[in-house]
Amino acid sequence: MAERAGTPALAVMTVNFASAAELMARVLGVPDYLFGIIAHPISSATDEELTAQASIVTDYIKQLILD
Repeated sequence: MAERAGTPALAVMTVNFASAAELMARVLGVPDYLFGIIAHPISSATDEELTAQASIVTDYIKQLILD
């Protein structure tokens, strides 16, 4: 994981994969690992919808990394 190498990182996935990500975090020994979640699916989202989701999750990621 990037964090173990000293590089701040945060994963982003769609809501349908959040439970799998939580399980993987527990398996890897970081049960409190935080990640960004966006709406699912993204394949049918418009550019405007994706831009809005990216803006929201980017603000959240900045908060997590900088706080």
